[in-house]
Parts: sequence; C-alpha cells; structure tokens
Amino acid sequence: MLKKTEQQNLLLLASKASECAYAPYSKFRVGSAVLFDDGSIYTGCNVENASYGLSLCAERNAISTAATNGKNSGLIAVAISSPDSKLCYPCGACRQWISEFSKDAMIIVENEDKTPLIHTISELLPHSFKL
Repeated sequence: MLKKTEQQNLLLLASKASECAYAPYSKFRVGSAVLFDDGSIYTGCNVENASYGLSLCAERNAISTAATNGKNSGLIAVAISSPDSKLCYPCGACRQWISEFSKDAMIIVENEDKTPLIHTISELLPHSFKL
C-alpha cells in the first residue's frame, strides 16, 4: 500500500497533467499519473479528436508513454484527476488497458473531500479479457 503522501503526490501530478488536456469538444479535462515498481512515474492527459473514437484517455496516454520508455510490467498505481469532476474513474477501455499491465494495480481517484480513494483494478474490472 502506498503512503498517503505518495497517493497525494500522484493525484497532484495527475492534476497538473490535466492542465495540458486537449478537450475542445467535451470540455472534460483529465490527467493521469502511473507509478511503476522502480519508482518511475509517467503522466498523460486526454486528447480528443473530432472523430470521437480516435480520442485518447489520460490513463491510456500515460501507460503508452510508460511503454514507450520500456515499462511493460511493474505497474503499481494509476492516479486520475479532473478539475471538472471528482471521483473520476477510468472508462471500460482504460480498465482493460490497466488490467493488461497489472492485475493488482491501485486506482487512485480524488474523493469529494479531496482525499485519495483507492480501489484495485480487479475490483473495478473483475473479469477482464484475457488471451
């Protein structure tokens, strides 16, 4: 389990990443920070497209950045933050992506009182797709 300060730091990094979001259509900005077992952290923001299906969520953006940097395993936590909504949970596609990188990842969202709320990816996606 991560210390409260580590959880808050990940939420702060996710919040900062949300400031870079490209969300001209939904106006719903999201940032994410992903933590790996070696202490490395990668961030991402949502990037929308006029063809909505081509949009990229913050969580998948952060995980893609990690993979580009050689991180294909060891995912510990995914923090998600939005200035437009508290309790900003990952969508179904992002849950599957997170599950692909770790069956035990902690999902950290900001509670209504701005404190971290934690679930495991297995709680949020109990029967993920597997080959």
